[in-house]
Amino acid sequence: MSNNSAIVEISQTANKFRSSIVLQADNKYIDVKSILGLFTTLVGNQAYELHVHGPDVDEAKAAMAEVFAKHGLNVTVVAE
Repeated sequence: MSNNSAIVEISQTANKFRSSIVLQADNKYIDVKSILGLFTTLVGNQAYELHVHGPDVDEAKAAMAEVFAKHGLNVTVVAE
């Protein structure tokens, strides 16, 4: 997996939405809109949880699930 392209696309996708989109990896919480945060977190075949809150939550969840799947990342979108 090319991490760089995945990170850029994930961040760009997240920034299209007003909702807060937070990635949980173990006990770390990362703002998905932050490319730097993603660089230090997206490693290997880890399982992640994505927490989405805000005005466009349904669209944001669908778009984020799609981009993570496209890059082969194991993420569960958590309904809050």
